Amino acid sequence: MNRKPELRGRAARLARLFPTGSGQAARTPFVLLVVLLLGGGLIGLLVLNSALSEGSFQLDDLQKDTKSLTDEEQALQRDVDAYSAPDALQRRARELGMVPGGDPAFLNPDGTVLGVPSAASEQSSVYAPVIRPPEALVAEPAETSPGPAPTSAEPQPSTGPPAPTGAPEQATESAAQPTPTSTIPGR
Repeated sequence: MNRKPELRGRAARLARLFPTGSGQAARTPFVLLVVLLLGGGLIGLLVLNSALSEGSFQLDDLQKDTKSLTDEEQALQRDVDAYSAPDALQRRARELGMVPGGDPAFLNPDGTVLGVPSAASEQSSVYAPVIRPPEALVAEPAETSPGPAPTSAEPQPSTGPPAPTGAPEQATESAAQPTPTSTIPGR
């Protein structure tokens, strides 16, 4: 009794457009396509995740390198600052035999001389500090002694020039003047 009615006219033409075979054959390629797309997507995600992890490890290594290089740069900058400090420059100049310059004279554009030049005064050789690198100055331990103030052959570092030996008026006058520039003796 399961008989299909015959279609006529317009319905017959539309019925011819539908496939007459079973629907099983048409589903197989579609299911394979969906499985392949899902599998490809999962593999793509796995590859992407691995690449991101590798990039994260490289980033960590580069950050560690950057930190160590920054620390090294700061240490070198501290050394440069210590060597270029005025008292360190003064000590090294004295070690090389340089003395503070005398009064300067200036030339005007018209050729006249302003001021009276004077030669550099020779400092006594009593003040001959031992030159140490800046690291030794920072790491120098403080000495404690039970007796009176310690006396050593080395004078304590100061920010200005040493007080000249002579009349007290000269000592106070030279302390009020700015530190003169160093010159090489014999020039």
